[in-house]
Amino acid sequence: MVAAAPKRLRWEEHTTVALVVLGLAFIVAYSLLVLIRELPTLAVLGLSLVIVITWVVFLADLVVRIALTPRGDRWHFLWTHPVDVMSALLPVFRAFRVLALLREVPYLQRGSGSAVRANIVIYAACYAALFIYFISLATLAAERDAAGATITSFGDAIWWAFVTIATVGYGDTYPITVTGRIYAVLLMAGGVAIVGTASATIISLINERIGVARRGNADNADGTLDEPPNDGRV
Repeated sequence: MVAAAPKRLRWEEHTTVALVVLGLAFIVAYSLLVLIRELPTLAVLGLSLVIVITWVVFLADLVVRIALTPRGDRWHFLWTHPVDVMSALLPVFRAFRVLALLREVPYLQRGSGSAVRANIVIYAACYAALFIYFISLATLAAERDAAGATITSFGDAIWWAFVTIATVGYGDTYPITVTGRIYAVLLMAGGVAIVGTASATIISLINERIGVARRGNADNADGTLDEPPNDGRV
């Protein structure tokens, strides 16, 4: 197991909140740019500047964290922080950094089975919601002005995303641009992870409930056998 770099940990401790705030600003700016077509020019420039600043800061943060990691552990750091790396490259992953504050919730840091499952459920739900939302936004931005596009509104994009995640595949809406299809591939890959995590969590919960029920039945049986007979005498 690779030990954490003290300098990098101190950097992350001091920058996490600022990056989360910047991530929230990115979510708002990107959403407004995609969803509102007739924004004033000044507003478009301001929102675009927020997006550019976010990209520069996230990229600089990744470079600094790599530099603060011991040379022999840098590839391991990149391999174990895929969201951080992707957030510096693709806008759709940048919003995921806002989930970093969830790690600070005391209950989610406990090691009990219920806490671990709660951690997985909360992270999975948040990641799934953000993932579907931003894939829908990005696909809409890439598709709506293309000739023959079937995804021309946010409603179309959300519908397509949920149909794809659920592996239903009605075929009434689908991306036709190269960029839109790249986002579709990301959505399909993410859908496998989302469905797999949900299935594993449900199975874990069922197994735990069955285990609790079995232990309860066994305790009741042992208590009945060990209880001395009551013949009415004191």
